[in-house]
Amino acid sequence: MIAPVQAVILCGGLGTRLKPYTNSLPKPMMDCNGKPFLWHLLNQLHEQGINQFILLTGYLSNKIEDYFNDGSDWGWTIDYSIGPIEWDTGKRIWEARRKLKNRFLLLYSDNFATLRLNEIISKHEINQKAITFMVASKHPGNISFDEIGIVEKYDNHRSEKEMNYVEIGYMIVEKDKTLSFFDTPECSFSSILQKMSAQKEISGWLQNDQYHSISDPKRWKKTQSYLTPKKIILIDRDGVINQKAPQGEYINSWDDFKWITDTRTAMTALSKIGFQFIVITNQAGISRGSLNKNTLELIHSKMIEELEKDGIEIIDIYVCPHHWDEGCYCRKPNPGMLFQASNKHLLRLDKTVFIGDDLRDCQTAFKAGCHSIFIGKEEKLKKLSKDEYPIFNSQLLSECVSNIIEHFN
Repeated sequence: MIAPVQAVILCGGLGTRLKPYTNSLPKPMMDCNGKPFLWHLLNQLHEQGINQFILLTGYLSNKIEDYFNDGSDWGWTIDYSIGPIEWDTGKRIWEARRKLKNRFLLLYSDNFATLRLNEIISKHEINQKAITFMVASKHPGNISFDEIGIVEKYDNHRSEKEMNYVEIGYMIVEKDKTLSFFDTPECSFSSILQKMSAQKEISGWLQNDQYHSISDPKRWKKTQSYLTPKKIILIDRDGVINQKAPQGEYINSWDDFKWITDTRTAMTALSKIGFQFIVITNQAGISRGSLNKNTLELIHSKMIEELEKDGIEIIDIYVCPHHWDEGCYCRKPNPGMLFQASNKHLLRLDKTVFIGDDLRDCQTAFKAGCHSIFIGKEEKLKKLSKDEYPIFNSQLLSECVSNIIEHFN
């Protein structure tokens, strides 16, 4: 796969919906935890190995240049293409064409989502289209696409009912192919995308986690919270917190719940420095009739009560009660429960870890764009792909505490 080494960010808009905040500040410079939103976007790309940036600026462009300069303070290389406020996005891209690599990443400067760059590249190379962008589920939307990800229709006015997805940026762009759709340098980028979709030249990669935006004050405040670092750890239950029941059986009462002492000790140590926990657990016994839902809630209530005595805070528990044959999106190794946790707690999955004792836990984390820690014998990991491999592995969670602390710093 040929990964883009350059990212181009559209930064020229007026940010009208953010007024009065944008009366003296361009939208990409809106504060998010002491740094401009644009910094968080560029740093995310940096963590994916992209350090060459072109910022297409317009409104109050000097504010962006004064802060970022050439990017060398962060080990980046930043170039600028500056144009009048009146320029549309298409015009900005056209005027910057001589600075663009043959393949580059194009982003809006007001959206943020977990970036799975390798998967987007894979989709791009399989479908062989001029553009591949990230897509999120939303109704009404502005696009529809088929089962292999080819965009069938693009309508920025969101006027057609069958459009249930939106494109959120993070586009891999083939320069020459895309520029060939420009009839005039003055055209809008939306009209370009509409024309390209009509000729089946756009591919979409669906991401199922929530995306965030600073497009208006309410969304900006939510994004501020999302981008705030959090000491929250995702953790499996059976085999990590408590001993597993024999294969094919379930923990059916509090008397059957046997603590794994080492895990409780490790969770206590982490709690003392501010960590909280979210439990993620499959409980197919409910659908199989082997486990009563009320009994499970009682077990979890007692578990939380006992852990509180050690200062351990379980802030949430996510349970998949479905049978493995039901094809449920929340049942591990599918990532649905992690996405639920991310949406509710505004948790950046790419900045946290999921601790588990099953290979499915590692696979779940990978599918969610999260890091994993595997508690068990290393030899089991041979069945995982390179991408699914955990960042730490030990038979005891206590031996991972220092690594976890370092990972979150």
